[in-house]
Amino acid sequence: MGEWIKLTSADGFELDAYLAQPEKHAKGALVVLQEIFGVNAHIRDVADRFAKEGFMVVAPSTFARVKSGIELGYDEAAMQDGIALKSAVEALPGKGVVQDIQAAVDFAGQQHVGKVGVTGFCWGGLLTWRSAELVSGLSAAVTYYGGGMTGPDELTRQPKVPVMAHFGTKDHWISLDSVSAFEQVQPSVQVHVYEADHGFNCDPRAAFDATAADLAWQRTVAFFSQHLSL
Repeated sequence: MGEWIKLTSADGFELDAYLAQPEKHAKGALVVLQEIFGVNAHIRDVADRFAKEGFMVVAPSTFARVKSGIELGYDEAAMQDGIALKSAVEALPGKGVVQDIQAAVDFAGQQHVGKVGVTGFCWGGLLTWRSAELVSGLSAAVTYYGGGMTGPDELTRQPKVPVMAHFGTKDHWISLDSVSAFEQVQPSVQVHVYEADHGFNCDPRAAFDATAADLAWQRTVAFFSQHLSL
């Protein structure tokens, strides 16, 4: 269903992105932000699934500024590689990867498909949370177990669009106390908590939880259908 395209950021940097198109006229567009494992088979599958729901989807390679063509699995070695790549991207000067997300949103908005939303998983969830404040042209955002977004450095961001956030009770990376604090500081965010672990939406991972993933998916699609419809 999908194909690889090139995006160009404001500073002229080119990056790869996966593009998935719906069979019929799109009811809106989504930017899907990867985990620390690259725009791998799972992220492409997520993009294809959203396309089947009627959205045009762009999944940019947010590792591209430090290393291109990254597609990792989920074993311990891949985890360490992904953490290192994430750290390198987070250390970029200036606007860093945010300008590449902006390029994806701009591309989506130029396709005449209506409003644009953003969603992401793990590190992509954190980037989604930042995008809700920093990226223009968005109408909604949905985060999945956004690592770091409930921490003190991210807690007080001011999102400019409606946000939904999914978390798991068994997530050893994101404490329930920090989720509760996030809810108190961000009362406008729709927060959903599931009896599941970090990565519960990712079916290749041992943490996959079909019940939580299905419910979160239904809520996410309904949220985007509400906020991206013309």
